[in-house]
Amino acid sequence: MARTQVGIVGAGPAGLLLSYLLHAEGIDAVVIEARSREYVERRVRAGVCEHPTVELLREIGVGARLDAEGLPHHGFSLRFDGEDHRIALTELTGKAITVYGQQEIVKDLIAAHEAKGYPVEFEVSDVALHDLDTEDPRVTYRDSAGNRRELVCDVVAGCDGFHGISRPSIPAGAIRTFEREYPFAWLGVLARTAPSHEELIYAYHERGFALHSMRSPEITRLYLQVPHDEKIDAWPDEEIWSELALRLETGDERFSLREGPILDKGITPMRSFVTEPMRYGRLFLAGDAAHIVPPTGAKGMNLAVADVTVLSRALVELLRYNRSGLAESYSDTCLKRVWRAEHFSWYMTSMLHVDPAADDFGRRLQLSQLRYTASSRAAATSLAENYVGLPFA
Repeated sequence: MARTQVGIVGAGPAGLLLSYLLHAEGIDAVVIEARSREYVERRVRAGVCEHPTVELLREIGVGARLDAEGLPHHGFSLRFDGEDHRIALTELTGKAITVYGQQEIVKDLIAAHEAKGYPVEFEVSDVALHDLDTEDPRVTYRDSAGNRRELVCDVVAGCDGFHGISRPSIPAGAIRTFEREYPFAWLGVLARTAPSHEELIYAYHERGFALHSMRSPEITRLYLQVPHDEKIDAWPDEEIWSELALRLETGDERFSLREGPILDKGITPMRSFVTEPMRYGRLFLAGDAAHIVPPTGAKGMNLAVADVTVLSRALVELLRYNRSGLAESYSDTCLKRVWRAEHFSWYMTSMLHVDPAADDFGRRLQLSQLRYTASSRAAATSLAENYVGLPFA
């Protein structure tokens, strides 16, 4: 049996960042993760870092590689009616976003933990949470060698994602969940080719949504809207490139879709999901364990960062000073931002995707909203303000 102040389940951005923030304040924490270190460092996920996320990573001393290799973006394009309509993020808000893969942030945080000797255990199994409604919650698991371990904590942080064990460990009826599933999915590919455009392109097309993004000057990330029950085997590489070219076409000779070897491809379902409250007893949920947003608004990882920023302050107050106010208000504080992000992600999704059940009336409403957003400085500013990220609470 071992003891720590905070047991953290999950070594994604939320769990690792929470651990790092707590250790910086003298609070002991142990991170456990079911996957291998190699897996979590290679797991391709989000790539857009909001302005507050970038500022925080710099502030705590893990932003050096982000500054060296990340790609600052001062705008993006809404592509519809065969034309680009640029949303000038920096001009409208004074802020920018940075394209830097989630897996790169995970690498940076793991390296920072390693350098300082902060404990992270990979490849654990049989994880279970106990006594969450007491002052001594426990985490039991088997370590990578198969040995049975028990971790007695003051607090448990569930940062293990939508499919993790933390949220299901809460007794039935203790929390409410709100969910919406969308009738389409994203087919995403990672290609070894230079990006075809210097900024992101969000394209509305009668055949469905498409997104042009990037991960580096040599790697491009692209997405296609597909039916929610689509199978990846239905999409050979040549068909993917053909459909991307069709949906991203503008007739402008300055744009040409660059093709290259596809390194990875998969299909991601689209859903919105929120847990209320984000706490049960001494278990605090953060990131995807508590909420999911459609990826259209680029909010998932950034919401996780916002959650653990609030949680770290609350736990320092609780565990160092025995003041519970911030811990008691943790869920309410986070949920204000969560629901704002849910609305923005729904707005971007509903404006840009073709709903298979929509009629011509609905599609004309979408085009009307796109045209208004692109032509109104007030509408564009509202979109830009949400996209670059609202200040952390």
